[in-house]
Amino acid sequence: MFKRSLLVAMLATATAATQAAPLTKDNGAPVGDNQNSITAGPNGSTLLQDVQLVQKLQRFGRERIPERVVHARGTGAYGEFVATKDLSDLTLASLFKAGTKTPVFLRFSTVIHGKGSPETLRDPHGFAIKFYTQEGNWDLVGNQTPVFFIRDAIKFPDFIHAMKPSPVNNVQDANRVFDFLQSQPWSVNMLTYVYGKQGVPTSYREQDGFGVHAYKLYNDKGEYKYVKFNFRSKQGVKGLNVKEAMEQQGKDFNHLTNDLYNNINAGNFPKWDLYIQVLDPKDLNSLEFDPLDPTKIWPTEMFPETKVGTLTLNRMPKNFFNETEQSAFAPGNLVPGIEPSEDRLLQGRVFSYSDTQMYRLGANHQQIPVNRPVVKVNNNNQDGFMNMSETDSNVNYEPSRIDPKPSTPSARAVQTPLTGHVQQAPVKEQNFKQAGELYRSYTAKEKDDLIMNLAADLGNVKDAETKNIMLSYFYKADMDYGTRLTKATKGDLATVKAKAAKLKD
Repeated sequence: MFKRSLLVAMLATATAATQAAPLTKDNGAPVGDNQNSITAGPNGSTLLQDVQLVQKLQRFGRERIPERVVHARGTGAYGEFVATKDLSDLTLASLFKAGTKTPVFLRFSTVIHGKGSPETLRDPHGFAIKFYTQEGNWDLVGNQTPVFFIRDAIKFPDFIHAMKPSPVNNVQDANRVFDFLQSQPWSVNMLTYVYGKQGVPTSYREQDGFGVHAYKLYNDKGEYKYVKFNFRSKQGVKGLNVKEAMEQQGKDFNHLTNDLYNNINAGNFPKWDLYIQVLDPKDLNSLEFDPLDPTKIWPTEMFPETKVGTLTLNRMPKNFFNETEQSAFAPGNLVPGIEPSEDRLLQGRVFSYSDTQMYRLGANHQQIPVNRPVVKVNNNNQDGFMNMSETDSNVNYEPSRIDPKPSTPSARAVQTPLTGHVQQAPVKEQNFKQAGELYRSYTAKEKDDLIMNLAADLGNVKDAETKNIMLSYFYKADMDYGTRLTKATKGDLATVKAKAAKLKD
């Protein structure tokens, strides 16, 4: 009898616990009937006084916010970064003190394709990390490749327009892509990465992440160094060729998202070791190429990588829209000890990303929980849509004798030098050397896949001149690379060689 009564009680408790909370309207009042509209009698018109109907339709029509123009398709996860090496000699940034644990949110993404696109499409992949530091949020907004297609922000809208579907028929077209890239010979390095295994990762866990740009780290003495940030996957780097990607698409075109959710929820937490490369400012102009050019890597034999910490992802968002879709990253979100370099592409991104987030999410987007710093924000920003700052001071300006704020030294008092003269054209290009070195570093299988992957798109270019110009870039990078690709795309090798001979190294 006791056991039966106990079982009945347990079942009753479980039933009560699993019962859904009562459905409410946005004002918290309970909904009476969510299945039928209120009408004027059995055959009458629907009444405007049916607040639940009106509110439900209103809210449904407003469920979408503007899709990201780039990086629309993405998946995010929470975790932590643990510093293992003290960088106090290089930077004021507290997250780089050995033993410091910093919460993070990392959003993986593709760049070109829309929000609902298959994750099996070849594309650069974003690797954007928000570090919730004790001095505010630092956003490192990078990619899974260490370089990019262009080196100047003024070309970014053109690049994206060419990569996106045609404005006439809304179809992505290799003819438009390579019509633009034939004017950007420095893109050959990035193309050699993207059409290799990095272009379609087998999983988000099995790819590296790079800050791409050089940044400046400065210490409390005002000394600074140029630094690159490279995250190396402890799971290895694996990717799919064009045939494997098509097979995967037929099985699961959400393979990247599903893999991340399944592994983290199962306790298989992915890890990346963070390495930095350091360049002394006095050596900035001593190289054969411009080290601030984002189409170039810093060779590790010249700039060794030093491990400074490990990043671990250990928790998935509870709500995709609230956290992943509304997460907002901007290279302008910096903390004391870190500054942007003079990299032209980075300089433009410092403005454009913040501006994009203000358009997409509003001026107060950094008050959304996923974007909110873990430290108290104390500024004089005023009002605006969705302002939740709970300002309680009569003074929203500075200085003031009515409500004086505590006087603290500016954390940005350290100033790194900035010199130069007005110019537009870059001096040191060296467009092809690194692409050739990258090609020669690939295994025989990786070279075969690269040629097959590239030929699948470049081979569809109808304009022979555009095709031969592109092929001459690959030939200039490496004779074998260009010869094999010319054959695979049915190009004219004699023309390709002639064009390559006229190109500067």
